[in-house]
Amino acid sequence: MSEDLKPTYVEKGQEFNRDMRYIPDRVTKDGRVPERGPVNGKLWPVEPGRYRLIAAKACPWATRAIIVRQLLGLEDVISLGTPGPTHDKRSWTFDLDPDGRDPVLGIERLQEAYFERYPDYPRGITVPAIVDVPTGQVVTNDFPWITHDLFFEWQDHHRDGAPDLWPEALREEMEQVMERVFTEVNNGVYRCGFAGSQESYDAAYDRLWKAMDWLEDRLADRRYLMGDTITEADVRLFTTLARFDAVYHGHFKCNRNKLTEMPNLWGYARDLHSIPAFGENTDFDQIKAHYYVVHSDINPSGIIPAGPDPAVWLEPHGRG
Repeated sequence: MSEDLKPTYVEKGQEFNRDMRYIPDRVTKDGRVPERGPVNGKLWPVEPGRYRLIAAKACPWATRAIIVRQLLGLEDVISLGTPGPTHDKRSWTFDLDPDGRDPVLGIERLQEAYFERYPDYPRGITVPAIVDVPTGQVVTNDFPWITHDLFFEWQDHHRDGAPDLWPEALREEMEQVMERVFTEVNNGVYRCGFAGSQESYDAAYDRLWKAMDWLEDRLADRRYLMGDTITEADVRLFTTLARFDAVYHGHFKCNRNKLTEMPNLWGYARDLHSIPAFGENTDFDQIKAHYYVVHSDINPSGIIPAGPDPAVWLEPHGRG
């Protein structure tokens, strides 16, 4: 989903509500009607080398897609473009690349891929986004279905031994867990950070910490959210936990305590971070630069804090 480039902030006295309207197209095997999920847009065929995933490592929603792509071994099948951590109101930009252009698409702003397909695209230019390389047009930015379909629709191209991110026997419970993680934690930190009144902040804060305590308890007797193996649920939770102490604790006022003060969640987060797909795609400098610079209403000085020390993430997790 990423940070919506339209104003994220709410009017005084209002509660934050995220705009969940995305381009509903999906990439499926042979362009088939998928067995799971909505079909409200165009169906595009799986085709190795055709698509480029645009995903900023600063953004939690986009980093999910980067992690799943690497876990499944799709690096040589779907290319990756990574915008820089800061942007203006128009679009994410490719300022990390030579000459400030994506080397495959040749564009300076992700906005160009959106406008190539929708000249009057009315909503935020968000990441993650899948772009059709031959036409330069955005395909979809519907973030939960992007990772879902990387697993279900691209299975012919997964690496040998790729993890089963959606175990069939656990899917019903997993959907419930992921829904609670999304509404109460992934989106809950934003509900705190962008609250427009004391009352809405207090309610958001209580909801967040109720869910955090539930997760702490859940992880007391299991290694991962669904048991002994990694699933999509872990990917979805991890990107929020990775940003918690560096950003959400102070910047978003989620400050009852730090992640490092919750033994089960902290050990779990370090356990995941030790896996290359998670740790290699967690860039604390980019994360902090994004939130503390882009959210100028919350941090008008634009000063990026020096801490916390990322070395703590390398300490033994003790979850084996």
